[in-house]
Amino acid sequence: MWPLYAAGFTTAFGAHGIAANLGGFSDDAVTSLLVLGGLLALYDGAEVLLKPIFGTLSDRIGARPVLLGGLVAFAAASAAYAIADSPGWLWAARLGQGAAASAFSPAASALVARLNPAARHGRAFGSYGFYKSIGYTLGPLLGGVLVWAGGLRLLFGVLAVLAAGVAAWAAYTVPAVPPLPRARQTVLDLARRLAEPTFLGPTAALAAATAALSAGVGFLPVSGAAAGLGTIATGAAVSVLAACGALVQPRAGRALDAGRLTAHAGIATGLLTTTAGLGCAMLPGLGGVLAAAALIGAGTGLITPLGFAALAGATPADRLGQTMGTAELGRELGDAGGPLLVGGIAAFTTLTYGYAALTVVLAAGAVIALAHGRGGRGGRGGRGGRGGRADDERAGP
Repeated sequence: MWPLYAAGFTTAFGAHGIAANLGGFSDDAVTSLLVLGGLLALYDGAEVLLKPIFGTLSDRIGARPVLLGGLVAFAAASAAYAIADSPGWLWAARLGQGAAASAFSPAASALVARLNPAARHGRAFGSYGFYKSIGYTLGPLLGGVLVWAGGLRLLFGVLAVLAAGVAAWAAYTVPAVPPLPRARQTVLDLARRLAEPTFLGPTAALAAATAALSAGVGFLPVSGAAAGLGTIATGAAVSVLAACGALVQPRAGRALDAGRLTAHAGIATGLLTTTAGLGCAMLPGLGGVLAAAALIGAGTGLITPLGFAALAGATPADRLGQTMGTAELGRELGDAGGPLLVGGIAAFTTLTYGYAALTVVLAAGAVIALAHGRGGRGGRGGRGGRGGRADDERAGP
């Protein structure tokens, strides 16, 4: 499992480490805010388009080759800019990194599910989410240190070495997980499966959590600055958000596996907690900012591992890659939609109304989740449990 955790860390560290430092340390390439926006959108745009495709490919040829190929491609794209150091190669490298992450991210999620019995999915996805959160937390900080020491080329060079090292580690350690025989699936069959509540519910919750997380990271510093707080205080608030998410995820996963928590109850509680955090963001001063950061982090930390565990439990084992890739697409849409909703409304009113709009969306999601809740452990007795029986026996206790 450790190389899979490292792969999650790599994609998170690369995405946030570069994004946080493009605007301040690349004057030759980022000549305007429009160019900066384009470079930031390039990575996420590639993920939105390609993650479902690579997820389906994981089911067809096996998740391990897609994981290794994506990591090698990420290393190559990073090395290209580290060697060439030109504005054109920066665009190419960001596009290549986004495409590569689109391959190894859903493949890693599918392997997390395949290499663990259903009874350990909560813990496995909680640990995977923990290390991704560490990457998101350390990316801007360590990325800034690297860029300060040697420019963007050094950061891209470190990412190339990191991705290549994780690829070698995974090639040596991660066992081959052959693709399972698959029944023929038409486009209509896919549409029906993705329209089922067992897919739509967890995926919508994951998208909502990511929307709140992205909006919190982007706008809580603005709220802090408006309250007269300095950059250290606002930076600490964002760190609190990330740290709470990282700490809650493994604990939520263990509670799910131990039967102390169901996926439905945990997701609904996470949505309510995140909604409360967005409500606190509307309060003035440091107290409101810190309370918002802690609650948003804790709420998203609850939702993320439970949502993925619920998806894994309700998905046939031969379609895990497709499901994880499509669920990741939902998260990417939330990642873009949350800040757009808050920022768009704030542009015409105030930031308080922007928070309020996103709060209403999440509150509605929590009400729907509570109204349509089902007993059990979030679909663990569904098709995924039957389809993954051989994997459960192979994985052992």
